[in-house]
Amino acid sequence: MKDLRKFYINGEWVDPISSEQRDVINPATESKVAMITMGSVEDVEKAVAAANMAFPEYAQTEKAERLALLEKLLEIYNERYEEMAQAITTEMGAPISMSREAQADCGSGHLQGFIDAMRAQEERVMLHNGDILVREPIGVCGLITPWNWPMNQVALKVIPALASGCACILKPSEFTPRSAALYAEMIDAAGFPAGVFNLVNGDGPTAGATLSRHPDVQMISFTGSTRAGRAISKDAADTIKRVTLELGGKSPNLVFADCGDQLEARVRASVEECFYNTGQSCDAPTRLLVERSCYDRVLEIAEQVGREQAVGDPAVEGDHIGPLVSDIQFGRVQGHIERAVQSGVRLLCGGAGKPGGFDTGYYVRPTIFADVSNDMPIAREEVFGPVLAIIPFDSEDQAIQIANDTAYGLAAYIQTGDNERAERVAAKLRAGAVHVNGGGMEYGSPFGGYRQSGNGREGGMLGLDDYQEVKTLHFG
Repeated sequence: MKDLRKFYINGEWVDPISSEQRDVINPATESKVAMITMGSVEDVEKAVAAANMAFPEYAQTEKAERLALLEKLLEIYNERYEEMAQAITTEMGAPISMSREAQADCGSGHLQGFIDAMRAQEERVMLHNGDILVREPIGVCGLITPWNWPMNQVALKVIPALASGCACILKPSEFTPRSAALYAEMIDAAGFPAGVFNLVNGDGPTAGATLSRHPDVQMISFTGSTRAGRAISKDAADTIKRVTLELGGKSPNLVFADCGDQLEARVRASVEECFYNTGQSCDAPTRLLVERSCYDRVLEIAEQVGREQAVGDPAVEGDHIGPLVSDIQFGRVQGHIERAVQSGVRLLCGGAGKPGGFDTGYYVRPTIFADVSNDMPIAREEVFGPVLAIIPFDSEDQAIQIANDTAYGLAAYIQTGDNERAERVAAKLRAGAVHVNGGGMEYGSPFGGYRQSGNGREGGMLGLDDYQEVKTLHFG
């Protein structure tokens, strides 16, 4: 069992002030794989003090110096890539093939994306009116990350902070501390100055809230639930710090009959995308909106895909899905499924309970509900598991109305054989990203949502902007 009880503060692994400890559980085996310390208010204050001390000097470094540090970090990350993939599989249950192809790849992909954006961004710009615009680092940043895509979210916050000349404190999810500790080792090896990056484990109500309220923290970047995002915003309000949030979603996926002979391929890919990462993605297409004229055929395809979806050991290579991250998450997803079944929603496949042969581990059955109305809880609440709700529609306008009838707005998906329709519908969807016919997001593009899916954008040039202040110079 790995000992992760120390914190990384001011360039050193130090003993915490707190004595409260927590086990880290492998969700596939339910065995202990590590132990962490849950940071206290005093631990967080120590990390903030280190960042506050390091910031003035680091803020004055040249772009070329920061670029060199990031390029060294990328080199080290690539050398330890397999370690990262294995760590993510062990702590959150992502199948190892998926960890290598996507989860760990986020660390190198986003790093290269920010390096490219940093090279392209002008830190000093002459405006058309003769004034000068200067971009400067915002200051000390508190970074709070989730467990579902641990390296994706760590990279999307830590890298732009370091690239912009900020100092930061990372509080990763207590469920996925191994990948964060490994990343801290890489940052240390790359040679970033002491205090510029700090890591403290802990929970939201103590460590997270202390960061959010701290007067010496100028920015909070949080990814997680909408409920927690509200609490962080309130905690940060007294000090008027910048808050960026990447929160929940209930993303619609509009399937039009004009897919023609591509209908089966598009529906199959849509169901698989919903189940990807065991449904633990904030932008997962969990509402499948289907045009009435092809509805019955789509149900046949979706049910077949759902029944074929393999569930398996994340340590084994393959395209199966793994367990949910924890017993807490398992209970939440089971509750959503059970309530939907009890209310009479039509169940195509799956349902409550574990798949056959999985007595140990937080495994769930890939589940699809049909004939869902958008006012049902299963269509409105974020399940965060491999659960799909299928909703019929009769017209393009009705599809758009149903798609937008949600508190969220992180992503939307369109399946159509008509490019003009894709553009027309995409323009009316209230979401931060629209994926057409399986198109994926590339590294360097901004990610974020409308409404209760958050504010701000992560990735690329706009991701850098969130960590910068703008100053104007006016010469007489």
